[in-house]
This record gives sequence, structure tokens and C-alpha cells, in this order.
Amino acid sequence: MIDTLLLPFQFSFMQNAFWIGLIVSVPAALLSSFLVLKGWALMGDAVSHSVLPGIVLAYIIGVPLILGAFVAGMTSALATGYLAENSRVKPDTIMGVVFSGMFGMGIVLYVAIDTDTDLDHILYGNMLGVGGQDLLTAGLVAVLVGGAIVLKWPDLLAHAFDPVQSRASGLRTGWLHYGLLTGLSLTVVALLTAVGLILAIGLLIAPGAIAFLVTRRFGQMLMVSVVICAVSMTLGTYLSFWLDSAPAPTVVLVLTVLFIAAFLRRIAVNRRAETQHGEPTRQ
Repeated sequence: MIDTLLLPFQFSFMQNAFWIGLIVSVPAALLSSFLVLKGWALMGDAVSHSVLPGIVLAYIIGVPLILGAFVAGMTSALATGYLAENSRVKPDTIMGVVFSGMFGMGIVLYVAIDTDTDLDHILYGNMLGVGGQDLLTAGLVAVLVGGAIVLKWPDLLAHAFDPVQSRASGLRTGWLHYGLLTGLSLTVVALLTAVGLILAIGLLIAPGAIAFLVTRRFGQMLMVSVVICAVSMTLGTYLSFWLDSAPAPTVVLVLTVLFIAAFLRRIAVNRRAETQHGEPTRQ
């Protein structure tokens, strides 16, 4: 019985899938907490979709695909920030236009070139095909992004709550803003192999959203989000082996179930508080 349960851990391709999931959980979960707090859910979606033209162009000119993805992601993030600050259009509208436009450009470029590269791996990830180079890249991103967030999270938290007051108090809000966007672009590059472009938004939002529902302090929210993301990645990958399904969508389904459970728990806690104190409570 035990041997059967441990069977997925005996294959090297599954071991790499588990490792890549654990590694990308750290930067993805930490960033998701700030994205949820700042209301930047669509920004994560925008960056994850907009890297496609960079990947195709990198393939055409013969440079590493990861480099093209990062440049395209940063271009999208910077363009969104510039347009939001210099126009009357709301930021969420601008993000929708930018990411859909760049994603469409990526599709057109991909169709226009003659290549044997499988687009499905770019869109949906390839956790079962992870190699040593992918693990190394993800590890470097996890160290850089995770380390920066851990060192600067009080400043990032202040900037997320009140950018105007943060600027008045002497914080370099411009560096914080674009540093967060840089970390987001790097993390999307790391997620490219694990869950692909389309499903990356699930890892960039769900862990933080779940942690927000079950904690009251931001420091706890950061830790809980990492644990939730790591557990979901491991459980989703493990279940995909027995269900004969793709790991990435299975991971996202696990996160969805956890979010629903956390939401129902929060409703129960609020109702209990209303019964005891006679006042509505909401989180």
C-alpha cells in the first residue's frame, strides 16, 4: 500500500515536477499577497499573457526564450504604468487593452513563422518535461524575487496601502513600484515552464487570496500563502499522476477548491461573530 502511494516519487520526471512546483511557489505566493492587497490581479494576468510575443521574437532571432519573455513582460508592465499615469482611462481598462493586444500579437507572430515548437507547452506549461536548466532558472528567480520581497516587505506594504503617504514619508515609491513589476515579470518567466502563460494567473492570485481570507496580519498572510501554494503544487502534481491529467490545471483546481473552502469558512466565522456581538463583520 505504501509503495503504491509513493509510486509517483519514484520517477525522475515526477521528481523534477515536484521540485519545480516547490521552487516557484515561493516567489509566486509572496507576489500574490501584494497583488491581492494592491488590487493588481489584472496586472498579473496582463504580464503573464504579454510575454508570448517576446518568446516568439526570441525564437526568431535565436536568443534564449526566457530573455524574450522577460523583456516583453517588462515592456507590457512599463507601458501599462505609463498609459495609466498619462491618460484618463482607468488602469484596469488599459491593462486589458495592453495584454490582449500583446497576446494577439504573439499568436499572429507564432502562426506566421515556420516552427516545430509546440505552443501548448508555452501556454499550458510542461511540468513533466522539466530539466536541470529549468530548475536552475526557477531557483535563481525564487532567490532574487523572494529575497527582495522578504527584505523590503514593510516598504512594499506601506506603498500598497497608501502610495501618497509613502512618498511623503521619504520612501522611493518609484523604485518600489517598478521593482514589484520587475519581480512579477521574473516570476512569470519562472512559471512559464511550470504552469504556462494562461494558468500562471492562478498561482499569482489564488494563494494570496486564500491567505487573505484565513489570516488577519500581513506577515502571517505571506507565510500562509507560501504554504498554501507549495501544498497545492505538490498535491495537484501528485493527483495528476493518478488522474492521468495535466499537472498545471490540476494544481489550479486544487487552489480553487481551497479558495472555496476558505471563503465558506470566512462566512461561517462572520455569522458566528454576528450572533455573538450583534454586529455585522466582514473581511
